[in-house]
Amino acid sequence: MTQGTIKTFEIDGKTISIETGKLARQADGAVVIKQGDTMILATAVSSKDAKEDMDFMPLTVDYQEKFAAVGRIPGSFHKREARLTDYEILICRLVDRSLRPLFPENYHADTQVSLTLISSDKNIMPDALVGLAASAALMVSDIPFNGPISEVRVARIDGKYVINPYKDELEKADIDLIVAGTEHDLNMVEGEMAEVSELEMLEALKVAHSAIKLQIKAQWELCEMLGGRKPAREYNHERSDEALEKHIHEFAYDKVYAVAKSKLGKAERTVAFKKIREEYKAGLPEGTVLDKFLSNKYFHHVEYDAVRAMIINDRERLDGRNLTQVRPIWSEVNYLPGAHGSAVFTRGETQSLTSVTLGSKLDEQLLDAPMNFGYSKLLLHYNFPGFSTGEVKPNRGPARREIGHGNLALRSLKRVLPGIQENPYTIRIVSDILESNGSSSMATVCAGSMALMDAGIKLKSAVSGIAMGLITDEKTGGYAILSDILGDEDHLGDMDFKIVGSSKGIVACQMDIKINGLKWEMVEEALLQAREGRLHIMNEMNKTISEPASDYKPHAPRIETIFIDKEFIGAVIGPGGKIIQGIQKETGAVVSISESETHGVVEIASNNREALQKAMAMIKGIVTVPLVGEVYTGKVKNIMDFGAFVEFLPGKEGLLHISEISWKRIEKMEGVLQTGEEVKVKLIEVDKKSGKYRLSRKVLMPKPESTPRAEENKEENTNSPA
Repeated sequence: MTQGTIKTFEIDGKTISIETGKLARQADGAVVIKQGDTMILATAVSSKDAKEDMDFMPLTVDYQEKFAAVGRIPGSFHKREARLTDYEILICRLVDRSLRPLFPENYHADTQVSLTLISSDKNIMPDALVGLAASAALMVSDIPFNGPISEVRVARIDGKYVINPYKDELEKADIDLIVAGTEHDLNMVEGEMAEVSELEMLEALKVAHSAIKLQIKAQWELCEMLGGRKPAREYNHERSDEALEKHIHEFAYDKVYAVAKSKLGKAERTVAFKKIREEYKAGLPEGTVLDKFLSNKYFHHVEYDAVRAMIINDRERLDGRNLTQVRPIWSEVNYLPGAHGSAVFTRGETQSLTSVTLGSKLDEQLLDAPMNFGYSKLLLHYNFPGFSTGEVKPNRGPARREIGHGNLALRSLKRVLPGIQENPYTIRIVSDILESNGSSSMATVCAGSMALMDAGIKLKSAVSGIAMGLITDEKTGGYAILSDILGDEDHLGDMDFKIVGSSKGIVACQMDIKINGLKWEMVEEALLQAREGRLHIMNEMNKTISEPASDYKPHAPRIETIFIDKEFIGAVIGPGGKIIQGIQKETGAVVSISESETHGVVEIASNNREALQKAMAMIKGIVTVPLVGEVYTGKVKNIMDFGAFVEFLPGKEGLLHISEISWKRIEKMEGVLQTGEEVKVKLIEVDKKSGKYRLSRKVLMPKPESTPRAEENKEENTNSPA
């Protein structure tokens, strides 16, 4: 049997091992990460050559959870793992964003990192281990990689920071962050918080970085156990022409710098940059054949250098703003009359039209993944159509970017939603980006917060978001932190740091760093500068809507919740669902029932108040314990020779004997009562042995006065000897 090499280490009292050389040996690099019963197989493979004229890193990261890892058979029709779930895609993005900045800029070969959960401990969360697994697989390969990196989860639980906490511990956490980085720098942060301060978040990042350093050390020690790190493969993936590069730079730099300072809008600036390229081509000697790929590449280099220099030197932005200034904002709520809540939020050239739809428990989303199984009452879908940037793009479902942006907004809004007692609804939020020039995910957060308040959802507090950027100069050490970045400032910059919060503190963040050398003071400055921007944005939002609507929209469903004893759950459902289906058919309301640890929970939803009240009355009747002496309005179900059976509560019938119908003597039941007739009765007895109910109607009627003859008979009977 092949024996692999295993490196074992501890982090925060948890033992982790990295094994290589045993599985997947034909991959360029392969490792198995193990903690407890959780095992992740990570492989890295890279093509030997790059495609012609490739000018970016074609990296693909795939993460998949095997159902066998948790001892389950897939619930799909085909009974096999299908396409990646949103949850798996989000983990792919965590790893991709952590690894991508660490590949050499001139390495362009197709590279794939595959991560597979092959065994699982349900209380150990694999998303905290995937970064370590991916980096270790690259480190034992010959793929050029400026690593290692690693990744940890840091949570604050009961005031104490915990690295890679167990799943059941996270319920009590007020900070939950996934953090990745190198030995010296952080390059990716993603997570949510319970309205914490900027300094508290910074402290959490420092704790996480200390743990990352331990995992990086373990990777280097693994390489030493293998005899040292393999030499990186030789490659030459870029064509170059130094003379052409110099010629384009000399011609275009000042012109591009001037356009960058001209404060043009996005479309006009794009046209101006294109015009410079056309002028250059027109000025070439006749017959000159211009290398299209290299010329485009070098013009991009000029734009990159000129825009960054302009921002650092002049402390101005492409649209004329200063470094801390937020673009103009306008917003509107209740824009869509048919939705249950809606808002338009526009900041500069970025616009989100967001709707809120309220549903019942039956609208909950089923989550069917090995480590993410259950139901979700909150859905947020982010759509980014091509027309938002003036492009032609087929609509073929959400890309990974859209899923990631939507998840950030969802985590942000989830933190301020009321509890189940105040909000029984399943909520679907849809953000359609109608214009985009940077920070569209943050526009989604702002529009989502306003749309929820327009829908009458009692948020704990409103939230707003802002995207921060960074431009650095390695030669001088100068830098500029930008508030509310444009698309070009994101594309040409070194950082995209999205921060969401309420007036009390931060609730979510997402950070990507494209460079090495991010100092802690830069992070702190960015956080504090973001706070000013967030509060400014919130003040603008408050001018449109500052508190939730006092009531739901007239056409929104109303939901009432009834808590019942568990013993009545079967009675409400009925045999084969007969009772609950009958209630829904008769009233038109939607009724759902679930079981908690202590009781049954019945939800009744309808946009018709009368239907809602009728369904509630029927359910309360089922779960009400009949009391002797109580008066009920019942319905005649069956007529017999000896009386009638009356349903005096839903599902509960009692006998109204012929002698209890009236004070007058009734000889036979014919014509006395009709099936379906409503009759007021009193419960006079519950048989202790059989539990059967005896009803009376005559006791609710005035007792007739006795006749003279009856009185005489009564006196004779009284005076006669015993």
